[in-house]
Amino acid sequence: MTRPPAITGLHGTGGIRIVTLDWKPVSWATVVDHYAVYADGELVGKTVYPHFVHRGLGFDGVTRSYSVVTVDAAGNRSGSSAAAGVANLTSVTISGTPVATVGVFDGKGSELALSPKGYAEYPTRFPSDVDYTFGTSTPSADWSYLLPGPADKWAGSKNHRATFRFELSAAPSQDLDLALWLIDSHASLAASAVLSVNGVEVGRVAFANGATKGSTIADSTYPGSPLKPSYVEMPLPKALFRSGVNVLELFKDTGSWIAYDALGIFARR
Repeated sequence: MTRPPAITGLHGTGGIRIVTLDWKPVSWATVVDHYAVYADGELVGKTVYPHFVHRGLGFDGVTRSYSVVTVDAAGNRSGSSAAAGVANLTSVTISGTPVATVGVFDGKGSELALSPKGYAEYPTRFPSDVDYTFGTSTPSADWSYLLPGPADKWAGSKNHRATFRFELSAAPSQDLDLALWLIDSHASLAASAVLSVNGVEVGRVAFANGATKGSTIADSTYPGSPLKPSYVEMPLPKALFRSGVNVLELFKDTGSWIAYDALGIFARR
């Protein structure tokens, strides 16, 4: 038996609930059946590409020891690669203190307006788009479970904006964090939105493509759920905020809809 060569260059990066791994593939002289990926000695997946995403991890950051084994077409296995320690990120919903939120960070969107399948009512229910004030507005009435985009004919084939207002008793002394959790998004047209705070453009937020099921299903947590949740968490510089009313806006000017789990601003502990 001739062992195939072991892979080299294994490295990874952590995200919310995921770790992404990459490595240098073996040469074309080896007919690879697959690469076997291990975390802390347990098989977590197989792939034919020199790339693997370990999904379904927790919201607390945990460092795992990853290794990869080459398996050739004859079933021969290489030695294990050098180990790479990679941690998934700790969510700001755990590490921070909520300042203002809409929805519950629980993998479900059922508490939001029009959920689970009332998207066709959006143009009449929100003719001027969503404008929500924390502490006054009600999620079930005032925050649509979907934010449509210009690719959505049912929402007028135009850009849409979600406005989230919240009050601060004083300007923050350190940066705040945004948590934008989705239970799903369009499978090929999730695209992006422009994020602004108090009229200042922060940047463009890209969304992962989902399963195109969240427009009619509100729960991503039950066994076998077809939804593909995703998570956007990012720091927001303290200079963007002020004492009094603050305004965060998501301007969906590309692609199709996203389906919310929850949105929130968090202070750092």
